[in-house]
Amino acid sequence: MLTDNITDAEATLEARYGCDTFGIKTMEKYLSKSAFKKMMLTIQKGGKLDMGIADEVAQAMKVWALSKGATHYTHWFQPLSDATAEKHDSFVEPDRKGGMICEFTGKNLIQAEPDASSFPSGGIRATFEARGYTAWDPTSPAFIKRTASTATLCIPTAFCSYTGEALDKKTPLLRSMVAVAKQTTRVLNCFGIEPSCVETNLGAEQEYFLIDRNLYLKRPDLIETGRTLFGCLPPKHQQMEDHYFGSIKERVLEFMTSVDHALWDLGVPSKTRHNEAAPGQFEIAPLFEACNVAVDHNVMIMDVLERQALKFNLVCLLHEKPYTSVNGSGKHNNWSLSTPEMGSLFSPGKTPHSNKLFLTFLACVIQCIDKHADLLRASISKAGNDHRLGAAEAPPAIISIFLGDELTDIINQIKQGGAQCSASKTTMELGVDVLPELPKDTADRNRTSPFAFTGNKFEFRAVGSSQTCAWPMTVLNTIMAEALDEVATLLEPVAGTPAFNKTLQHILKDMLTAHDRVVFNGNGYSQEWVEEAARRGLPHIKTTPEALDVLSREDSIALMEKYGVLSRSELLARKEIQMENFEKLIDIEAKTCLNMLNTIYMPAIAAQMTDICGTVASIQAAGIQAGLKAASQRAEAIGSLYDELPGKVEALTQAIAEGNPTGMRAAMEAAREVVDALEAIVDADLWPVPTYAQMLNIHSK
Repeated sequence: MLTDNITDAEATLEARYGCDTFGIKTMEKYLSKSAFKKMMLTIQKGGKLDMGIADEVAQAMKVWALSKGATHYTHWFQPLSDATAEKHDSFVEPDRKGGMICEFTGKNLIQAEPDASSFPSGGIRATFEARGYTAWDPTSPAFIKRTASTATLCIPTAFCSYTGEALDKKTPLLRSMVAVAKQTTRVLNCFGIEPSCVETNLGAEQEYFLIDRNLYLKRPDLIETGRTLFGCLPPKHQQMEDHYFGSIKERVLEFMTSVDHALWDLGVPSKTRHNEAAPGQFEIAPLFEACNVAVDHNVMIMDVLERQALKFNLVCLLHEKPYTSVNGSGKHNNWSLSTPEMGSLFSPGKTPHSNKLFLTFLACVIQCIDKHADLLRASISKAGNDHRLGAAEAPPAIISIFLGDELTDIINQIKQGGAQCSASKTTMELGVDVLPELPKDTADRNRTSPFAFTGNKFEFRAVGSSQTCAWPMTVLNTIMAEALDEVATLLEPVAGTPAFNKTLQHILKDMLTAHDRVVFNGNGYSQEWVEEAARRGLPHIKTTPEALDVLSREDSIALMEKYGVLSRSELLARKEIQMENFEKLIDIEAKTCLNMLNTIYMPAIAAQMTDICGTVASIQAAGIQAGLKAASQRAEAIGSLYDELPGKVEALTQAIAEGNPTGMRAAMEAAREVVDALEAIVDADLWPVPTYAQMLNIHSK
């Protein structure tokens, strides 16, 4: 009976998974065999879509969506902002008899025309040049987006201008996947391998904070900017290290369960959930998928997290640093290249020292990360991530690679002319008879590294929690394509000849000798590493404005154009948009800070001064000395800080008028220092906003 119950439960989960997704199982059910075969060719091998099946696919998608309660459809896309976009059209068409029919054609499916005038274009399009197009991405499944009473068919699409430039984050990503697959195939061919296809894989772990909605609504800074502009740490925060992987509170667990169920309905392979290091911080991690699908799914994960939180009177904070002096949130991008026949091309196997193919791909990764560390840094640049990177709990703004001792030893041997078998153990004995021996990975893990090897993949840990993965993965795929291209060009003339191995050995030796400075296995949080990185000549780019300069360099433009990922105008547009977004956000933060100082904090301090002065006056009127000194000293302490605030307000007002982001940030920090000092001594019942002690703890109700 127990077995039957388990089977029933499994069947229920299996039936539920992907029920709101027009995925492979659904397509097989609704499409003819011929149309299904053609769709699979496009999805699995990247073949060009046979446009002759568009009407059949559209009809099948419409019938399925109507059965799910959908009344509208939308081309769902990712413009050059930190949001998704959608314009809803109903299936309803008049039948000219006073009634209606439901229509959805291949033309509706393949292409739509949203107004492009109000989306960021970085100067590619003028405001009056409004026409833009969305184009169906058949490799990413359509899905149903639900609210309490509506269902909408969402069709993942790319977005381009009337003149053909990419105005979104998906188009360059798809181009980069093509580029790296092409160059990977060339390298594999040199080894005598003919892959059926090359896949770019991604698994994006998502960190986030939760806060009680009632507290959130009392913090204008959280509402307007996503982070607290004021607030001091409580006596207990994360220093006891008791929250990480701790028992999940019931309210949070119920929220997490609702998130998993919503994601499973959408075919998103949500796998892991746990408490993160800071109180109120959590993580969700999906399984590996094709890179563009994983990017779409990560955007959907963020949307589901935010919407489901509201059902539990919570708010999900995706900002990289919502609270100062506690852990920030990242998005760990687990990236690999693979083929259906071989699996991950980053798998070292049992004898990595003699695995020539693995060592070739490893050397390419080392070269591309060292050569283009500045481009990678630019890909993760935004105001929120500037607060997080290098903040004593996140990967530093110095891009380096962690490999572990065994692989580092192997590359050192290659530099000296060859690699011998490592003496490292392959299993661990735990010294307790009842516990099994554990297989030991090639490398330890290093959570302080921005780019770490983790067994058969690389984990790009420096990506910000609020970012889409698309741009960082576009850059990573492109720079890897360049490294593979260089290797393939050198190997192709000797492929299949006796000179192949010797040529390969020289190539790997030269690559690793030139670029192994980027390999670092130590503590990335330490000041010693900052100093060592400077000696190695590694770039340490601390702010977004500094980081974005690389996007307008001629070598960066040439790289993106060579592999067909971005044209000059498209890349320069992205620099302009990122910089404009940075400046706008700092301006919003500064004006929010100023408003809170004038309308919230200064009135509260005035009320406190009135209260204390009344106490002093009452003591003096009573003709006693007891308590007079304490009350007077408290009034002096609060009053002296209160006197500083007008100057801070004036400095911030001036910085805003000048429009200088650096000046605004400095003025905000100076004002915060005073307000946070006041928070520590003002009466708790007079403090006008929720404190960190209140916000960081998620209570049962």
